[in-house]
Amino acid sequence: MSKKSKRQTRIDVATQSGQTPAVSTRSSEFNPDYSYVIKDLRRIGILASTFILILVALSFFLR
Repeated sequence: MSKKSKRQTRIDVATQSGQTPAVSTRSSEFNPDYSYVIKDLRRIGILASTFILILVALSFFLR
């Protein structure tokens, strides 16, 4: 097996000295609203548990 040689890392030097890179700042922060997702997940959970309970109840009556 051959030896693995480490890659030399390059240090990036700014091409124009004296200038700082522009940083974009936003006046508003990213603040998503996921309240509708929580409502939908709760509805899905309630429906799934209801259907499972109905299937269990039907299994006792159909025997």
